[in-house]
Amino acid sequence: MTTAPWRDPALPAAARVDDLLSRMTLEEKTAQLYGVWVGAATDGDGVAPLQSEMTAAYDWDELITHGLGQLTRSFGTAPVDPALGARALARAQRRIAAAGRFGIPAVAHEECLAGFTAWGATAYPVPLAWGATFDPPLVEEMARAIGHDLRTAGVHQGLAPVLDVVRDPRWGRVEETIGEDPYLVGTVGAAYVRGLESAGVIATLKHFAGYASSAGARNLAPVRAGVREFADITLPPFELALREGGARSVMAAYTDTDGVPASADPGLLTQLLREEWEFTGTVVADYFGIGFLQTLHRVAGTPAEAAHAALAAGIDVELPTLKCYGEPLLDAVRAGEVPEELIDRAARRVLVQKCELGLLDEDWSPEPTESIDLDSAANRAIARRLAEESVVLLDNPDGILPLSPDTRIAVVGPRAADALAMLGCYSFPSHVLTHHPEVPMGIEIPTVLEALRAELPDAKVTFAEGCGVSDPDDSGFTEAVARTVEADVCVAVLGDRAGLFGRGTSGEGCDVADLQLPGIQGDLLDALVATEVPVVLVLLTGRPYALGRWQGRLAAVVQAFFPGEEGGPAVTGVLSGRVSPSGRLPVSVPRVPGGQPWTYLQPPLGLAGEVSNLDPTPLYAFGEGRSYTTFTWEDFVGDPQREIGTDGTYDLALTVRNAGERAGAEVVQLYLHDPVASVTRPDVRLIGYQRVELEPGESRRVTFHFHADLSAFTDRRGVRVVEPGALELRLSASSADVRHAVRLQLGGAVRELDGSRVLRCETEVS
Repeated sequence: MTTAPWRDPALPAAARVDDLLSRMTLEEKTAQLYGVWVGAATDGDGVAPLQSEMTAAYDWDELITHGLGQLTRSFGTAPVDPALGARALARAQRRIAAAGRFGIPAVAHEECLAGFTAWGATAYPVPLAWGATFDPPLVEEMARAIGHDLRTAGVHQGLAPVLDVVRDPRWGRVEETIGEDPYLVGTVGAAYVRGLESAGVIATLKHFAGYASSAGARNLAPVRAGVREFADITLPPFELALREGGARSVMAAYTDTDGVPASADPGLLTQLLREEWEFTGTVVADYFGIGFLQTLHRVAGTPAEAAHAALAAGIDVELPTLKCYGEPLLDAVRAGEVPEELIDRAARRVLVQKCELGLLDEDWSPEPTESIDLDSAANRAIARRLAEESVVLLDNPDGILPLSPDTRIAVVGPRAADALAMLGCYSFPSHVLTHHPEVPMGIEIPTVLEALRAELPDAKVTFAEGCGVSDPDDSGFTEAVARTVEADVCVAVLGDRAGLFGRGTSGEGCDVADLQLPGIQGDLLDALVATEVPVVLVLLTGRPYALGRWQGRLAAVVQAFFPGEEGGPAVTGVLSGRVSPSGRLPVSVPRVPGGQPWTYLQPPLGLAGEVSNLDPTPLYAFGEGRSYTTFTWEDFVGDPQREIGTDGTYDLALTVRNAGERAGAEVVQLYLHDPVASVTRPDVRLIGYQRVELEPGESRRVTFHFHADLSAFTDRRGVRVVEPGALELRLSASSADVRHAVRLQLGGAVRELDGSRVLRCETEVS
């Protein structure tokens, strides 16, 4: 078949695939629609609940004679040397190609949420830390490096980024999200997509859609989001990442919304995604998501019915391994219960993507190199920069930070001397190595304690753990207090332990009932504060925790969201003053544990008022963060034109000056306030931002080009519109700190929007 049209790289991909499909049997076409998880255990403990029940038995040699759509997690299932793993993957691909009539290999996919999930690969900060940087170009650079490492190892598709918008921070997977604002999530997420795709790796947007809005913040619970919340908060990041990032794959969410599971929703996966948004890539199932239509959602009575529902809705590939798209689907097609046209539709999408990846060409399999370095010096440099930019200084009222270089420091807390304190649940050490305690970490991860001793070699540093992350044993309090009273300052390093399905305090399936610090860490902090020695609180967490209990009692508060393998030096760089903090909160920090199970995007009824004694006002607002230098915002200018049309534009600008004595970065944020609308609107919402790095005395002019489309919302008919009327644009240092505001009038008629609308606020820095 080497002379067949489908082998001709000069032909368009669609023409090649049409020719190929015409030659394939039903079994061969269907084989392109599932993956196989070769190394996963199917008895006893696996990496996911229900793994053994949701995996069908198969004969590998027989299976691959028909071809294979995907190979699941060759690197991310067990520790393997990267070079050996790449060679093993290449052998498996050659075997797959040799077994089938057409010689087509599989698409190999891996997790890459905070770096390539492989032994020895760089562990970058988690997505919540990306959001804290407000720096999309740096996130894009990181993703490009991740993509390069994936391709070097023979991987074609990465299962990232997560574009779920935080709706309740008690949800365990908050660490995997970019934040609580759809504009921040969309712009940072699109940057990640651009970086990964520029390296030739397919980015997979997840989880489409509504996963983070599950009731009660429980993983995989039903979604209670209304039509407008879904349209105006849940969906925009996905649209932005598709239209501007160029993502080529989407993963369907586990959840159901208003009784309809996402994996069986043609309105979501076909009508919206493909017909309205014109997406042409592949839709893949979340792991076991198709089988869950039968076992959890109960909208299908058999695996064949689940396969039919998912295929009709628009899911092209079953992951992680075959269950429903194998024999059950084949039998249903042969019996006339499932139209073969659905198989053809999905197989065409899969094969077009394989064609784009070069997998239909004869020379598809370059041999891997002898050695592969997945944690290069260049990678670590990116990880360090990202970690440093993500650290948020929340409070420093008396200027105790930076610490004196020769001071006496008591380092206390369960996160101070544990390298895993830096990592989220989808990093390889947390995700896989916990099942292989005999295997070394594979990468160097300095702890806060180690990094602080290196950072301040003249300081006298002592250490006491105090307590565990989540256990109730307080016997270590005595030593922690003793070390503290001997010191000039106490650095309390508290926070989360990332894990999976209840094995951690943060991570997939690690949801919490309230936002108290885990375990008895709050009691430890009380004991430290009671010594009257100044206490600097350092939080290494996957979500925000309520800190109102210690308001006014702490010398400083530093927040880091699982900052990765370079997080220790990044955090201690802020403590020492080597790093001027520039991170901004991607999520609000609540005042009380149960008073704010939501986000800053609230209409007036969601804000504090006299009708309730519960005040949901956060202790630290979305977008907040302090610096070691001082910035002034000068020469604010708004266009003198105060009225524009509902399709018009409006410019506003200011000069940011570093008035302090050291370099730093300011983040100018643009918010929209809509005083009157036909449906209730958030009191404020982010519509633009710009990070500005300045040397002492340096100034830069920042201009925002507002377009009326950025004020759009979904009206009572379910149509996205721009309404005429008054608006207020607010240039702010956070969602609660307004520096300049301008009133604007939109004139003309209500304007209905389509897919060509403006999605981001363009900025200029001069």
